Amino acid sequence: VQLQASGGGLVEPGGALRLSCTASGFTLDSYTISWFRQAQGKEREWVSTIRHGAKMAYYTDSVKGRFTISRDNQKSTAYLQMNNLKPEDTAIYYCARGRAVLSEIRDEKKYYTWGQGTQVTVSS
Repeated sequence: VQLQASGGGLVEPGGALRLSCTASGFTLDSYTISWFRQAQGKEREWVSTIRHGAKMAYYTDSVKGRFTISRDNQKSTAYLQMNNLKPEDTAIYYCARGRAVLSEIRDEKKYYTWGQGTQVTVSS
């Protein structure tokens, strides 16, 4: 059972990146998939969630309207499309799987498989 995160890089402010989170060893659609991020010197924070079996997506306020989470179950891959990136989005981004109910999606302890992280740097 594994998650592989990829797609990070260096981008200028206002640019875009798409992160991918590829699953192996389990059925992606059976789990809640979330993205978290950790900036240097700060605690890891929740960014976005797409729940298992549901079409609803959830976002932290700072990324609403700019980021879009999605899932392609046939490819066993979840995505985080990030548009209009800002320097404050600079962080290592992690994907995670769990079975969190709605009230728990921001709680790291509800996730039991994590990807290795991919660095996103927004800078001119």
